[in-house]
Amino acid sequence: MGMSVTISEATDQDVEQIFKLQYLCFQSEAALYGNYRIDPLVQTLDSVRREVAEDCVFVARLGDEVIGSVRGAVTEDGAASIARLCVHPRLQGHGIGARLLRAAESALAEQRGAKKFRLHTGHRSEGNLRLYRKVGYETVGTSEGTDGVPMIVLEKQAGPYATTA
Repeated sequence: MGMSVTISEATDQDVEQIFKLQYLCFQSEAALYGNYRIDPLVQTLDSVRREVAEDCVFVARLGDEVIGSVRGAVTEDGAASIARLCVHPRLQGHGIGARLLRAAESALAEQRGAKKFRLHTGHRSEGNLRLYRKVGYETVGTSEGTDGVPMIVLEKQAGPYATTA
């Protein structure tokens, strides 16, 4: 490939690429559930812009192209909610998603005081579930997304993080 993937905090200049990437990446999830109104596909550009400005958002880049992203925010109970993890379909399976998760978890714990992490994924999303379990998440319950998709809720405790992402 010649270039290496870098992970960094997202900036306002990344918003449109994140928005387009999210739309591309979540097509397969929509197909899996037969629901093309899932939250990541109906989110507005302005909403993504607000998240980048307010939340903990990381991107993976290959050169100038954003090829992955993840978001996180600390909730009222002190847990960090991790959301919208996505990696360009042509680059999935190379550890980029795990690197993005590690970067977000590290920042949320060290900069925002998160004691544990929580995320949701669709109950049929086996690839997502495999990744989350591989990096230490455990199922703690179920819920229903605002889009009607049955979700599995996973959590893991915050731990010490290396400074390399």
